[in-house]
Amino acid sequence: MKVLITGVGGPTPRSIARTLKLLSTFKNYEIIGTDINKYAIGLYQGDLFEHCYLVPKATDTNYWKVIKDIILKHKIDVAIVQPELEVLEWSRMSVIEELPCKILLPDHDLVSALVDKATMTEHLESHYLVPKSVRVDPNNIDVKNIENKLGYPFWIRSTSGSSGLGSLKVENINALRNWITINPDVTEFLASEFLPGRNLACKLLYFEGNLIRSAVGERVNYIMSKVAPSGITGNTSFGRLINDESVFEVSKDALELLMDKVGAKKHGFFTVDLKEDEKGKPKLTEINVRMVAFNSCFAVGGINFPEDILRLLDGDSTYDKTFKLFEFDEELIFLRDVDSLPIIMKENELF
Repeated sequence: MKVLITGVGGPTPRSIARTLKLLSTFKNYEIIGTDINKYAIGLYQGDLFEHCYLVPKATDTNYWKVIKDIILKHKIDVAIVQPELEVLEWSRMSVIEELPCKILLPDHDLVSALVDKATMTEHLESHYLVPKSVRVDPNNIDVKNIENKLGYPFWIRSTSGSSGLGSLKVENINALRNWITINPDVTEFLASEFLPGRNLACKLLYFEGNLIRSAVGERVNYIMSKVAPSGITGNTSFGRLINDESVFEVSKDALELLMDKVGAKKHGFFTVDLKEDEKGKPKLTEINVRMVAFNSCFAVGGINFPEDILRLLDGDSTYDKTFKLFEFDEELIFLRDVDSLPIIMKENELF
């Protein structure tokens, strides 16, 4: 099977490629990679990608000509598109014309609602599924509104982007003003009530109207956490593979509520991020329209989402489409770094 993976400079696309190459059994995969940055390490990793290409940005007028030429040249069967802006562009194009290869892609209206974290939060706020939040205009900070609705401390982040962009626990208004000053590229922030509990992730795989697979994990520590004031870089170094049906239920309810609100079909792969409040209730902080970097940890733990997606798109008659909330062995943890397979072990085996 010939697979196109985009954004191979990022750890998530490389993790997907590594998962398919080393942990999959369905077919042999010839993987073609693309990225917009000539310094992207993935473009030069011949052990993961048979061919790689430097391509224009998804917003470039020449983007689709280049992508279609690559797909035609290599007779691509399936695309796995990872950067959010590319997911947004592929979903937009799917409304206009038939896409040049198979892909598991949510509806454009749903992608648009999820890429903007503030829009997603506003859709769900009246259902008490998300933390109390306020949009923050860097050029016109409504201090009274923030203090009246949230108090201190509160959490702030960019309304778009990944890897904890613009994230910080804010203790006072001076800290907020200073943080906005040193993040001039962020055009809008989202301030939310501070949630002190566990940092959780729920994977949800939908296909043609049905929920097929789900699994839950916990993020504990992050790679290079010392370089970020918030301690969050978006790349988990230590986490747990857990069995928590309540986290699954909240994630499913929120995502399907959003699907209903925008009139989207239940189709696509999603990573729901949640944090627990002081009472242990999980609340959504964002919904990613893609996999995230520690997807290989789930594969080593027993559920290989990239291969599940390829089997579904390939029409594998042996694939059981009956819904399964994956159950891991008790006390499983993972240790990972950016460019290697994770280690899965029991937590009591730590030194």
